[in-house]
Amino acid sequence: MPLAPENPYLVSRELRSMVSKQIRLYYSGIQVRNLSRSLKFYRYLGLRVKRRGTMSHRGKWVHLIDPKTRQMLELNWYPTRSKFYEKYRNGSELDHIGFIVDDAVRWFNLLVKRGAKPAADPFGDANETLAYVKDPDGIWIELIGPGIKRRSKSS
Repeated sequence: MPLAPENPYLVSRELRSMVSKQIRLYYSGIQVRNLSRSLKFYRYLGLRVKRRGTMSHRGKWVHLIDPKTRQMLELNWYPTRSKFYEKYRNGSELDHIGFIVDDAVRWFNLLVKRGAKPAADPFGDANETLAYVKDPDGIWIELIGPGIKRRSKSS
């Protein structure tokens, strides 16, 4: 008797083996209303800035790291015209959970095939490829893969 009828999230031994080699939890990202205020708060708790940047839609992000545990937290601020912006309300703070993968497009397609809802189709550049799906409760899962390889015109 199966544990759950047609559960797309049950994985075979083969997939479990593949997952253990090609995907790893990287950080959790939270949406913030005021980046500098949140940064001050989390730095007070002992987290240190590891990296920071600006997204193509002008949003800002900061990776914070706990020097003792090496756990990471990403703070995200989105401008109102960003495709990722949503009106801030209690409960929307958990923005996404990021996973490093060997191929963001392949993992996106695999998870959608297994029942995940697409949140943002794969996009990127030569440095990295990003894609987003929603977990069963609607939390965004970020897939962070190597950059898109450009094919030469001679191939």
